[in-house]
This record gives sequence, C-alpha cells and structure tokens, in this order.
Amino acid sequence: MIKIVILGAGNVAKHLYTAFCNNKSAEVVQCYNRKGLQLSSDQKENTIIKDLSSIKEADIYILAVSDDAISEVSALLPFRNRLVVHTSGSVPMDTIDNAHRKGVFYPLQTFSKDKSVDFSKVPFCLEAVNTSDLKILKNLASTLSEKTYDISSEQRNILHVSAVFVNNFTNYLFSVGNDICKEHKIPFEILHPLILETAEKATKINPDLAQTGPAIRNDSETIKRHSKIVTNPLQQEIYLTLTKAIQSKYGKKL
Repeated sequence: MIKIVILGAGNVAKHLYTAFCNNKSAEVVQCYNRKGLQLSSDQKENTIIKDLSSIKEADIYILAVSDDAISEVSALLPFRNRLVVHTSGSVPMDTIDNAHRKGVFYPLQTFSKDKSVDFSKVPFCLEAVNTSDLKILKNLASTLSEKTYDISSEQRNILHVSAVFVNNFTNYLFSVGNDICKEHKIPFEILHPLILETAEKATKINPDLAQTGPAIRNDSETIKRHSKIVTNPLQQEIYLTLTKAIQSKYGKKL
C-alpha cells in the first residue's frame, strides 16, 4: 500500500483524491490546504489539516497546488529527504526545495470541477532525481493508468505548450462558435457531432491530413462572406489570423 499526502484543494487535488480513494493499492492518509477544505463530501475531517506542523509520514507527498506556490509550500514542509512531487505541466522539477527527494507526477488532462475523469485513459508524465523514486512514481501511476511516460522537465514544458494549443485554445474557439450561434439564435448543439468527429479524427490520423475548410481550399469568396458575418472585431481578427496561418502552412495564398 502506497501512502500519500495530497497538498492543495484545487481541481487536480480533488480529482486525484477521488481516484486514490477508489484505489486498493494506494491510501490518502492526509490532505493539507490552508483553509482546511474537504476534497470530497465524504472525506473524514480528521484527515484534513491546515497546519503543516502536524503532517503525517507518507511514501509520497503530492503538491497539487498552483505553479507559483510549489517552491513556497515545498520549503515549508517540516521534514527532509522524503519524496515530494508536483503535478504541474510547465514548472521544472528543480523548483521543489532541495531538502527533499524531488519528482513530478503530471497527469496530462484537463480537470474541471463538476466533470468526472477516467484516469485509466490519462497519460502520466513522470520524472524523479533518482531511479528508485521514479520506480515508486511508476508504481503509483500504474494503479490509475496504463499510460506512464518518462518525461524530462524540458519535454514536459514542450508538451504543456502543445496542450495549450489542443485544449485551451480550441476550447476558446468552441466558446466563440457558441457565441456566434447564440447571437444568431442557432442551437450550438448542432455543432456537437462536428466537434466530436474533429477531435476523434485528430487521434486517428495525422492532423495535417485532416485539415479541411475554406482556408486550405483557398475559397476566397467564402472567406469574405465569413469575415462579414463575424462582426466582433476580435473574433474577426482571429478568423483572418487562423485563415492566414492555415494557408501559410499548406502553401495557399489569400
């Protein structure tokens, strides 16, 4: 049984807590956050602390805190030479205080408050200073998912940039599409099958081979009509910028 302490009370902390509570190979012995908040409605109060001086001994301490807080919180931990890991996609492993054995336990997924996560499909990017600690992290990650990867801090930062493009930026574009539909009183749900097909296609074939639309066809008349429909200046700028980017990549001209 791998004993875990989770530090933090955000979405990642809550989802990891739920996942480990349903895990027969791991046990969350304690959770810490400054306000003493529950990570789950059925969490026992005696497993929550808001004072680090009463932190329990565990095999792994998971810092599921904001990127800016990793250095500060790790420096406040009242022990030395225990395995302390963070869950950030972009923060270097060395940000953890030198008093500890350092590692990274990064689940590459988007986490929302009210949306459950199937961790069996989540890739875990792992890193540790020494091989024995990396083995511990692999053992822990494998209790949740079959997809574990040895990823350096540099590689993880590159992955995080890519993740911003495929997740954060695309979700913003979904919101723009929703706004345009709402403005013209069209149900956004009509686009749901297209969104799902686009995402699934990107996992089946090279995205370069899946590119369609007026930009790659160099359909200038359609592009002009679209730019008139999109009256919001920022949305229009985004439309034209992405059109130019697609045409530049695939050798088309406006």
